[in-house]
Amino acid sequence: MGGNEFTLGQSLLAIAPEIGLAALAAIVLFLDIGWPESRRRSIALVAGVGLGLLALLPLIFFPGSEATPAGSYWGGMIRYDALAQIFKVMVLAAAAITCLISIDVNGIGRKGEYYLVLIVAALGMTLMAGASDLIMAFLALETTSIPLYIMAGFRRGDKRSVESGMKYFLFGSFASAIMLYGLSLLYGFSGQTNLYQIAQYLTSEAFNNNAIPVLGAMVLVIVGFGFKISAVPFHFWTPDVYEGAPTPVTAFLSVASKAASFALLVRFFVAVFPESMVIGTQGVQNFWVQLMAASALISMTIGNLVALTQRNIKRLLAYSSIAQAGYTLIGVAAIQSTSELGQAQAVASVGFYMFMYVFTNLLAFAVVILFSEATGSETIADLAGLSRRNPMLALMMTLALLSLAGVPPTAGFFGKFFVFSAAVQSGLTWLAIAGVLNAIIALYYYLVVIKVIYVDRSEDEDKPIPISAPYAWAMAITAIAVIVIGTFGAQTIFDWAVRTAGSLFA
Repeated sequence: MGGNEFTLGQSLLAIAPEIGLAALAAIVLFLDIGWPESRRRSIALVAGVGLGLLALLPLIFFPGSEATPAGSYWGGMIRYDALAQIFKVMVLAAAAITCLISIDVNGIGRKGEYYLVLIVAALGMTLMAGASDLIMAFLALETTSIPLYIMAGFRRGDKRSVESGMKYFLFGSFASAIMLYGLSLLYGFSGQTNLYQIAQYLTSEAFNNNAIPVLGAMVLVIVGFGFKISAVPFHFWTPDVYEGAPTPVTAFLSVASKAASFALLVRFFVAVFPESMVIGTQGVQNFWVQLMAASALISMTIGNLVALTQRNIKRLLAYSSIAQAGYTLIGVAAIQSTSELGQAQAVASVGFYMFMYVFTNLLAFAVVILFSEATGSETIADLAGLSRRNPMLALMMTLALLSLAGVPPTAGFFGKFFVFSAAVQSGLTWLAIAGVLNAIIALYYYLVVIKVIYVDRSEDEDKPIPISAPYAWAMAITAIAVIVIGTFGAQTIFDWAVRTAGSLFA
């Protein structure tokens, strides 16, 4: 459906979260200007509550009803469907929790401009989730990336933060340039910017005459996606940026940016590669399946193996993030299944995995923030005795690490189960086996951290680490989500995701 087939009211509902984010950004800006220094801590609460309420909008105005039908809006620039809405919820929930865990961090907690930039980044991510046009996709990517560059280097007095911001900017700009070149070539060959119209070109005779250069252009586009999701070999920026950036920024970057990027990657993969696209006897789909599968295998393996040697908890979580991207790519590779149900299950597995990962990783970083702010250390060895300094923090960190490892009954277990099952059903059994072996490797370094927390002794065990109310709320929300998804809601959520994912293939 084209953008001119909907009423103005329906079109506005399709971008209701984005309108709300623009209004919230204006409110935060005026509060930062008008409130004295003594009240600026409350700006984080205003931003967090506002983002939390906006996270409900995609669920309230869910596509499918007569008032909000699914389709392409605003001239085909925005796609309004279940995939977009689910990932918007992830991004907005992550941004809300990030505000709560930023509130008492030195150098950023009372800075209104920090929350303003965070909201703008969230705006770009929600646009990424629904982008169905090359122009909108790139604009959304840059609306996301530029604020994240600023946030990574937000602590101007901290050399590590400045270095991470500069590295992220340089590498990100280089990746964006490569991606933009690929997008421009794709437009040049197809004469279209809409993803679904590009798919029509790829099924035409004109594509067969330019197959190799078009595939080359798409590879350049995949380079940009690989950078955003921290997939090997485009992961080199991740450990340094994660370590040097303020920890709440690292938390937000590791989950929200990755979730939005996977949303766009899945849409690109589903929309642009129809089953009928062939070059002679060689299916193009098979080429992309093997490319995604290889990237998944390499990302999992390198991420987990290098994580084994890490001594800094943020660098360990950085390499863990690379491995998690590899697991998620298994689901992406499985999308080109032979059946529509298999495709829907693969898309649902990616959405479920990202949903689980958002809450799990934010829980882990909330603990890291409280510990580093209290001790000034991010070294794994210094976590010794945490179970005696604050048993609740130790329990929350253990829950997060077990979920990342995929240990039942946490949400991470079902996340891995669903992506591995999707791989088996699509004929990628070897990739599922590789994923299981990598999960076993990852379990070792997660258990090492848990062992340090509970078994190792420290001279500072008599110094308790307090938890303020905003952090308690943030950890409670994320911990409950990890437990509930992993015990009662996994199959229900997944079945619902499968039903909604089917709309992508209509």
